[in-house]
Amino acid sequence: MNAIEVLVASLDEAFDRKSWHGTNLRGSVRGLSTDEILWRPAAGRHNIFELAIHAAYWKYVVRRRLRGEKRGSFPRKGSDWFPSPKSRFEEEWREVLQLMEEQHRALRETVEAIDPVRLDAKSRHLITGAAAHDLYHAGQIQLIKRLQRN
Repeated sequence: MNAIEVLVASLDEAFDRKSWHGTNLRGSVRGLSTDEILWRPAAGRHNIFELAIHAAYWKYVVRRRLRGEKRGSFPRKGSDWFPSPKSRFEEEWREVLQLMEEQHRALRETVEAIDPVRLDAKSRHLITGAAAHDLYHAGQIQLIKRLQRN
């Protein structure tokens, strides 16, 4: 396995593939109710909806940086943290789940296209950071679900 294959495998394990660490990001948001997705552990804290779209946004950022592209092509208006919907919740949630999938696939394709000989420390750092970011928020979502259920 070359370095690119290892990086792609790390991205996949953090997002939607079985791995030793437990629940990945995609698994953490599977099968949730509206109440679970919108619940906040405290005032001013993020809910699962906001964490999910935030994770999708940062995959976009990493992909854009790897490609040397400028800002402006994320499918939602804004950056970093996006507010929860006030209406059309079910539709909005489906769109966020689709956005997570699309951004993962696009980042994965970008990484696969990197020539292993040209892989530099900055790119490696961005890619491993994207995988770690998914895992961080997967854990955060798992904790939010436990807090809510208690």
